[in-house]
Amino acid sequence: MTMWQDKQAIDFMLDECETWAVVGLSDNPARTAYPIAALLQARGKRVVPIHPSAPVVHGEQGYASLAEVPFPVDVVDVFRRSDSAGQYADEAVAIGAKGVWFQLGVIDEAAFDRTRAAGVPMVMDTCPAIEWGKRGA
Repeated sequence: MTMWQDKQAIDFMLDECETWAVVGLSDNPARTAYPIAALLQARGKRVVPIHPSAPVVHGEQGYASLAEVPFPVDVVDVFRRSDSAGQYADEAVAIGAKGVWFQLGVIDEAAFDRTRAAGVPMVMDTCPAIEWGKRGA
């Protein structure tokens, strides 16, 4: 649905937000989050792995939860199944993130409504790689 992929929200996160907490990012290169985090880094973003085992990924220290990150996070990028993704949108609002991004195939309409009602831009069911590709960048 196009309201889930608001161009202003996408542009804001891709262009103005620097620190991206990637929920579900582990040191497993076979998982989709791994190459997307590398792409974010290649685009100048700081990537913060959020994973229960708190691994170091792409040279960045991981944290077991968003609440444990000791510095501001701009975007919370969620690589989790739709049925468990909503809690991360709520946690993103709680830590003061400037945006929430649910990856391709991750949809939670109630979380979208809550996050937007809290004044935080949110994007669902797309990927930064896709959106940069649409720009020809």
